[in-house]
Amino acid sequence: MTEIAEAAPLRAQPTFFGEPRALAYLAFTEVWERFSYYGMTAILVLYLSQSLLLPGHVEHVAGFAGFRRAIEGVFGPMTTIALASQIMGLYTGFVYVTPILGGFIADRFIGRRRAVMLGAILMSAGQIAMAFDVSFLLALALLIVGCGFLKGNISTQVGGLYAEDDAAGRTRGFSIFSMGINVGAVAGPLAVGAVQKLYGWHAAFALGGALMVIGLLTYLAGYRYLTEAAIRAHAQEGPRPVGQGKIVAVLAAVMAVTIFQSIAYYQNSNIALIWIDAKVDLNLLGRQVPVAWFNSIDPFVSIVSVPILFALWNWQARRGGEPGEMSKIATGAFLACLANLLLAAGAGFGAHVPVLFPVAYDVLLGVAFLYYWPTLLALVSRAAPPALKATLMGCVFLTLFVSNNIVGWLGRFYEPLGPMKFWALHAAIAAAGGVFAMLLAGRVNPLINAETSR
Repeated sequence: MTEIAEAAPLRAQPTFFGEPRALAYLAFTEVWERFSYYGMTAILVLYLSQSLLLPGHVEHVAGFAGFRRAIEGVFGPMTTIALASQIMGLYTGFVYVTPILGGFIADRFIGRRRAVMLGAILMSAGQIAMAFDVSFLLALALLIVGCGFLKGNISTQVGGLYAEDDAAGRTRGFSIFSMGINVGAVAGPLAVGAVQKLYGWHAAFALGGALMVIGLLTYLAGYRYLTEAAIRAHAQEGPRPVGQGKIVAVLAAVMAVTIFQSIAYYQNSNIALIWIDAKVDLNLLGRQVPVAWFNSIDPFVSIVSVPILFALWNWQARRGGEPGEMSKIATGAFLACLANLLLAAGAGFGAHVPVLFPVAYDVLLGVAFLYYWPTLLALVSRAAPPALKATLMGCVFLTLFVSNNIVGWLGRFYEPLGPMKFWALHAAIAAAGGVFAMLLAGRVNPLINAETSR
């Protein structure tokens, strides 16, 4: 195991917005990694449904015949669009499972620095492999495994830059790090979408590979500033609190409820792109707007909405009416419901849907995300028993594995239902999540407040 170095001394030489120098390398590594990831996912389902899965291309993908038999053996026969949707769901789902294994391997065997570096290498190779039809399945495997090594461990390294009692510093550090995630999420679809429009699918995927290589080089440049921290789990554990089982059960119920709004939210990177490409009037000043650009709207809205929502919640708090955590989660669900109802209404225009509908859809989803996802993370972080905090935080991301796989499965109903009924279905799913969150609030808030105040 790597030598243990204390994180606290790094605070003595702030060089990046007043924070440890290592934070700059971690944040910019994440910018390039997210740039690459969100750029690729913004075109993936379109690439599958319009190119790779069509005759003349799919035969060239190594191992695809067996892969398709396995998928259809579980989910049944599929059309091209349904299969593209299911592959997208499986990919975006599994990238939220492997970080649990990647964190375990890092903690027990290779350390976080080596794990992040290995993850960046694998993801770079995966993005480059996406540029060739024959290596498509290999590319997905490399990306999923690479993300498992990188995603959780690089976030943990951010926290490791600060002493345990430096809560304010850790908050600042994660705020800067999160800004890098959002910058990459906005820029990725814009750049990759533009390259795809001008030069084709493989050039766009090659750009994703180049961006991931830049992320790897950024991490290597800061490698010497990063330290390993030993985790001595359960070293200071006391007796198991009496209410711990109840808290875990309640948090599990809350996580399950958010799956509904995650389904309604993450369909924006899947069938929504197919619908926009087929039905929305994308002509702007004589040029066609790249469909992938729509995936930049909701993360951009998430960035600019933060100070607005903070001001709103502070205003509500001063008047004694700031919504509680479950109310915020419910609000996020109802906003996602409204977003999908907009698409259902837009579908009534037929093949010439005004661009305002998908734009408003993504704007609402960006605000909905801020209401429910950070709130869920904060709730679990606050209420989880200390000995189970890391485990339960990992379980939060497992909800995205479930929801993204359901998103992919639901794609099979797009063609038989038609766009209007399909988006109405997603609106109903989100609304159900909002109702369940409201029903849970009466049980969740008193129990958690009672246990955490002990």
